[in-house]
Amino acid sequence: MTDPTTALHFPPDFVWGVSTSAFQIEGAADADGKGPSIWDTFCRQSGAIADASDGRVACEHYQRWADDLDLIQGLGVNAYRFSVSWPRVQPTGQGAWNEAGLAFYDRLVDGMLARGLQPHLTLNHWDLPQALQDQGGWGSRETVDRFVDYALGIQRRLGDRLASLCTHNEPWVVAVLGHQNGVFAPGLKDEALALQVSHHLLLSHGRAVKALRAAGAREKLGIVLNLAPTHPATPSAADRAKAIVEDGRLLRWYMDPLCQGRYPVDIWLDLGEKAPKMQDGDLAEIRQPIDFLGVNYYSRSVQSADKPWDPKAAGKEVNEMGWEVYPEGLTELLLRLHRDYPQVPSLWVTENGGAFPDPWVDGRVQDEARTRYLQRHIAAVQAARQEGVPVDAYMVWSLLDNFEWSSGYAKRFGIVHVDYETQQRTLKDSARWYRQFLAAQAKGA
Repeated sequence: MTDPTTALHFPPDFVWGVSTSAFQIEGAADADGKGPSIWDTFCRQSGAIADASDGRVACEHYQRWADDLDLIQGLGVNAYRFSVSWPRVQPTGQGAWNEAGLAFYDRLVDGMLARGLQPHLTLNHWDLPQALQDQGGWGSRETVDRFVDYALGIQRRLGDRLASLCTHNEPWVVAVLGHQNGVFAPGLKDEALALQVSHHLLLSHGRAVKALRAAGAREKLGIVLNLAPTHPATPSAADRAKAIVEDGRLLRWYMDPLCQGRYPVDIWLDLGEKAPKMQDGDLAEIRQPIDFLGVNYYSRSVQSADKPWDPKAAGKEVNEMGWEVYPEGLTELLLRLHRDYPQVPSLWVTENGGAFPDPWVDGRVQDEARTRYLQRHIAAVQAARQEGVPVDAYMVWSLLDNFEWSSGYAKRFGIVHVDYETQQRTLKDSARWYRQFLAAQAKGA
């Protein structure tokens, strides 16, 4: 296997990291005053999670955080992207704060700084307090106000020590998978509601950024989107038209209001009565200057007007999620974002990785496919940089095997293997390679 990263040289201030999220790793589901989230509730629904598991224990990161930070430091990265569990710090999503929960994140952030790691905090990685869902959740404008209050509360407590603060992780997932397809929490199936949710998520982002800046926030502020280049399965007019619509719903629906203060006209007209209800000034509030856009990239999107495109049937390499391995799509996406949205000063790859086979051989997890995946995508980042795209960060998803949402624990994305019976952590070969690569970058090799 040839390593395409051998000759790559990134600048000394490039941000290298690993990413996780609170619900997927923390466990301690109701410890120390934590309230329930919509994912705690969703996991109890029959058939919602593939292996009928939940996040109550997960990786016990709430107890093992110091050891996990040691692991991260040992990789040689300079950054850790994590999320705060909203119901852990504010159990009902409004009103009283939970001091024990806030103290946990105090310890976590201080632990990062003590190990030379930049703290990159995400406010909403999907675990909305159930109490807010009971009042309408992201379908209600009231939740927008509650989110701004939450953002300001976290800023007061942790902001002086953060390198960056991200409002939302992948609002498309919350809206479409959670409120339209019903396969993620809160498990609803209402397209009009999903579109309203997407608007409220964007509005809460803009209002929070505006409020954080007014409060004197010095960390970099941004949002993280799951994005992909969208290709037609064939050159047919029908497939090309389908690709344009799906690109509009995945990428332009979020990027256009964030950067241009408007929703894409073709998609808006196509939605008709399903289009979200807005108030005067909403679009101006959404369009706040951001310091970075986080890009979560896993594969491209291929659209067919006739039937869903199957990459495996088409002879493409796929991972255990059935997603095509397509590193050149990351270069294409970064080039397109820089070209179409020059308002964004810095692009960060905030998630990139995959679920691959993890064979144990001679006491080691020899995950060659994941190692190759990371190598090819880091090379894709450098290809975009060489074309003048301001890509300033790359973070692997994920540090640990963890609760993979509706897939439960069956799909492993970690570069560190977790034995869920013993909670033993073991570096996979992909982690060993990443450590070696970063050591070479540090030496300027």
